[in-house]
Amino acid sequence: MKCPFCSHPDSKVVDSRPDKGGSAIRRRRECEGCAKRFTTHERIEEMLPLVCKKDGRREPFDRMKIVSGIKKACEKRPISIDEIERLVDRLESKIQESPEREISTTAIGEWLMKELHGMDEVAYVRFASVYRSFRDIGEFMQELQELLKK
Repeated sequence: MKCPFCSHPDSKVVDSRPDKGGSAIRRRRECEGCAKRFTTHERIEEMLPLVCKKDGRREPFDRMKIVSGIKKACEKRPISIDEIERLVDRLESKIQESPEREISTTAIGEWLMKELHGMDEVAYVRFASVYRSFRDIGEFMQELQELLKK
């Protein structure tokens, strides 16, 4: 494992334990070059379906893209990184259980919006505003009105 500080190619594991959800292993490593310590997370590489983009392109499912988008929506909100990770874990499980070999970004986005709506309404609106690409303030206000009705 390459050191993130000095780029030395070798490090040794000094501690290893399961993460909170048990779906990954957290490893503390020490660089053999500069002796600094860093953490890595190891998870099983699963065969997930391809993601069909709105423009017709297909690409592999990228967990980090989803985590990044949700983090932005949840910025300065009372939602921990652990909650975000659990949300993405649930999404991955749902996708893996599906017999489909391809999944649309629309299906992923709708599922995430439903989940975020139950977690935090501000995060939901932020995510929806990017996901739905509101053309003007009227569409944004309409979404807010729907949220207020519920």
